[in-house]
Amino acid sequence: MSATAETSTPAPPRGLFDAAGLRAIETAAAAELGDSYALMRRAGEAAWRELLNHWTRAFHLLVVCGPGNNGGDGYVLATHALLSGRQATVVRLRDHAPRGELAQRAAAAYAAAGGSTLEFDGELPKADVIVDALFGIGLSRAPDAAATALIEAVNAHAAPVLALDVPSGVDADRGFAYPSAVLAQRTLEFIAPKAGLVTGAALDHAGVLALASLDLPQTLYHTPPVAELLRAEDLPRWLRPRRRDSHKGRNGRVLCIGGDHGHGGALLLCTQAALRSGAGLLDAATRLAHVAPMLARLPEAMPRAIEHADELHDAIDSASVIAIGPGLGRETWGKQLFERAIASAKPLLLDADALNLLAIDPQPLPADCILTPHPGEAARLLGSDSARVQADRFAAVRALVERYRCVVVLKGAGTLVAAHGRGVQVIGAGNPGMAVGGMGDVLSGVIAALRAQGLDAFDAACAGALLHSVAGDEAAREGGERGLLPSDLMPWLRRRANPVNGAR
Repeated sequence: MSATAETSTPAPPRGLFDAAGLRAIETAAAAELGDSYALMRRAGEAAWRELLNHWTRAFHLLVVCGPGNNGGDGYVLATHALLSGRQATVVRLRDHAPRGELAQRAAAAYAAAGGSTLEFDGELPKADVIVDALFGIGLSRAPDAAATALIEAVNAHAAPVLALDVPSGVDADRGFAYPSAVLAQRTLEFIAPKAGLVTGAALDHAGVLALASLDLPQTLYHTPPVAELLRAEDLPRWLRPRRRDSHKGRNGRVLCIGGDHGHGGALLLCTQAALRSGAGLLDAATRLAHVAPMLARLPEAMPRAIEHADELHDAIDSASVIAIGPGLGRETWGKQLFERAIASAKPLLLDADALNLLAIDPQPLPADCILTPHPGEAARLLGSDSARVQADRFAAVRALVERYRCVVVLKGAGTLVAAHGRGVQVIGAGNPGMAVGGMGDVLSGVIAALRAQGLDAFDAACAGALLHSVAGDEAAREGGERGLLPSDLMPWLRRRANPVNGAR
């Protein structure tokens, strides 16, 4: 297959790379090809084909080129457009003349084909498509004032944007977007997927991702990826058919603890999600006021009124796994139950107020404990703030693993799962409709149920986070993102927890 035909890979690779790893691959590829410029030609041609595939009628193109190799890719694309009979104009900043042999060769070829170049003067002319080839993976600091003005002009333009490799203003390693960053409809990545484009703010800037591997052999990928992307089709890896002679005891017993006064709904969502995800038995330890409503809504659960931690003894003894935190509160009642659960030596999942109590009083946790913080909770656990967490989600999840020595699920757009000695996993599912109170309680129930069914802590966290996000996507497709409720996921949890049976 030629580079010109591979702009949308049917089965994208799972491995995610950082800029250092990609540069190592590029260096190896240049040595293999014997001509570094050959790689730029392949990239520019692949980008041109990507543009043609998605904007067939586009005639007038604006190609915003920076001074480096990403700009060189843009010059190659612009040259192909000219040779095809289209109008292509390169736009660059006054001090962004091509630097380096490769970009200069590409710019010279564009000029030889009759291409014209405009220096950005504050406005962009009309166009059918804009190609962003300003920075690529080379961005190491915030765009300066001139680049910021150009990026803002691109975003204000009516034309759709195709970004080459990385939208300008986005950090390809961290998923961080500077205040001014290109909003692309599509991003064509070269060589390998970038870790920073599948989590955090980058998701709002990259649009639809496609990959052009540029026909590089796998033998050149010596540098290991920094993370792995999980998709819906990965669910059968963990969710296999049950044995015909299964019984409820084989499917685990989950104990959900929480639901202080006024917060019974959180625990109900957690318990319902655990049952819909396959837990064989479920106990719920909560306030007396919530027992009757839970039985009326979910007769399959076994709620018990707990007023003091000593009353948890029997439930803890029989539990396969404990999920504590949804609606727990931070008052005396919640603190007592938290301390009792931590001391139990049972497999644990800590969420919501259990995480807040841990942040107030850090203490050793079992190695197979699972923490499921959102960015705010992660910041409290790290003694930081949510902006810093979101600025580098990969660093934050690794720091949490290092500090608490357990499995961590850092929730948010592009949820991350990490553990000591295990590669970071990125959940390639989920949608903005899931940003509503109660979704985290559902996730806790899902992960706890899979842990109770025999998955180790890391696998349960990966499979549970993926199942939860996939169910959210299915529910959103059914009725839309806005107004999506956590309870809308329940039927989809059951269907997608049985992927090998074809349940959808």
